Amino acid sequence: MSIASTLVAAALAAAHPTTQPLILAFGDSLTAGYNLPRGQGFAPQLQDVLRRQGIAATVADGGVSGDTTTGGKARLGWTLAGLPRKPDLVILELGGNDMLRSLDPAIPRANLDAILTELDHRRIPVLIAGMRAAPSLGPGYRAKFDPIYPMLATRHRAPLYPFFMDGVAGVRGMQQADGVHPTAVGVRRIVAGILPKVKAALKRR
Repeated sequence: MSIASTLVAAALAAAHPTTQPLILAFGDSLTAGYNLPRGQGFAPQLQDVLRRQGIAATVADGGVSGDTTTGGKARLGWTLAGLPRKPDLVILELGGNDMLRSLDPAIPRANLDAILTELDHRRIPVLIAGMRAAPSLGPGYRAKFDPIYPMLATRHRAPLYPFFMDGVAGVRGMQQADGVHPTAVGVRRIVAGILPKVKAALKRR
């Protein structure tokens, strides 16, 4: 690239620094659009709604099906390195697979804390998407798992969407036959629920 074209590109970027935010949806199969048609996952649906509301955002899909918080912590660095620039917002949605595997809640708590600490260090704003333990795991497990997300949101001064699957979990037509993953309609409900938090986070950046 010539010096002139470099200067032009830099001028354009400086002229429109906030009109095209970059969001990373960093999660598991719930953000990866598991078993859904192309364009119907969380990232493309959120991007579409934001753009229809006049926010020219790009939402990068950083979801990996089956991922745990341990896997998320391990891949955070190279996921960020693969983006064209530092994101304006990370939506952190992890922990569901830890819970489904009945892992000690201390494990996702420590991993999520490490992920948030790294994002703090990089000065990347985060919206935490919380999870809740399945009732089948019993009240003892839920008492240890469910408070992880509000506790970490307070510790890292990050906004919290308390339950990513709010309005979807256990609702007929909102989940696939496996009883875990959202349908395209379910994703639409998730996007509608989390949208105000996303817009508020983008305004604060």
